[in-house]
Amino acid sequence: MTRQFRMVALAALVALGIGTPIHAQTEGNYKAPRTPWGEPDLQGTYSNRTITPFERPANVNGREFFTREEAAALEKRAQEQSGDEGRSKGTRGDVERAYNDFWWDRGTKVTSLRTSLVIDPPDGRVPAQTEAAKQRAAEEAKRPAFRGAGASGRGTDSWLDRSTFERCITRGMPAAMSPTAYNNNYRILQSPGYVTILVEMNHDARVIPLDSRPHLSSRVQQWIGDSRGRFEGNTLVVETRNLKFNEKSRFGVGYLNGLSDENLRVVERFTRTDANTLTYQATIEDPTVFVKPWTVEISMDRTEGPLYEVACHEGNYGMSNILSGQRAEERAERKVP
Repeated sequence: MTRQFRMVALAALVALGIGTPIHAQTEGNYKAPRTPWGEPDLQGTYSNRTITPFERPANVNGREFFTREEAAALEKRAQEQSGDEGRSKGTRGDVERAYNDFWWDRGTKVTSLRTSLVIDPPDGRVPAQTEAAKQRAAEEAKRPAFRGAGASGRGTDSWLDRSTFERCITRGMPAAMSPTAYNNNYRILQSPGYVTILVEMNHDARVIPLDSRPHLSSRVQQWIGDSRGRFEGNTLVVETRNLKFNEKSRFGVGYLNGLSDENLRVVERFTRTDANTLTYQATIEDPTVFVKPWTVEISMDRTEGPLYEVACHEGNYGMSNILSGQRAEERAERKVP
């Protein structure tokens, strides 16, 4: 976590007209500084935490933007729900909700008046799944092992039944760049020929070459994929392929539901839109799962550093407790001391 959890002032919302993204007023005329070798300077530590809904809620009647009053109400509700007063100390629920406000880094502000992070398709919703994906989803629930990279696994015979996230390996791509309940910070560093993105969650380090080298062979798969970048004007464009997929590592955080495979392609765009804001877009293409590509946009706000290491393996007591707890139950069932 960073030393400061910077919040976007509500006054910024009031100052803007209805239907205008918070940071858009500077996007058209802002000129990003340059590195000594002439590239747009994107370096810094940024946070992408937000309460902007991922998909457009039904209650906004198809509108692309919240009113200022609606945004203020969302923020008020987020602040009211961020406390831990309802944990019922000493109960099972208290144990299961092991984190408290010291750990949480939930958003309490909208970063745009948009009604969804999904900006394409225009309805703000993730496109429909293919018929083949729907069939796989129906079959997936019957499988004893878990293939997702999400927050939990399925099964307790082995650590291999638990997700790659639980095992401190990775959240996968594009989830590694998506806001979550905590550890929503990223540090971008640049050097001639490379951009490196340090992801706070699970200590991922994305080293992205900019020298037009070809992608690795499709036979070489990596946990967070094989990324290649280039600058188009002020925007860093990164294409990621060759994401590692197998029976234990299919990407399954929320909206992809563990169905994506080697056909997944992610194209990201990083644009510095003012001195303290990086606009991030990611286009998801997976014809195996979705009937068409779709795009999300997130405003990432500059925050103070440093970026602290998440020593996930060193403190991953949950993994050993899950497995040892199951072994204890099995011994009890066999009446073994």
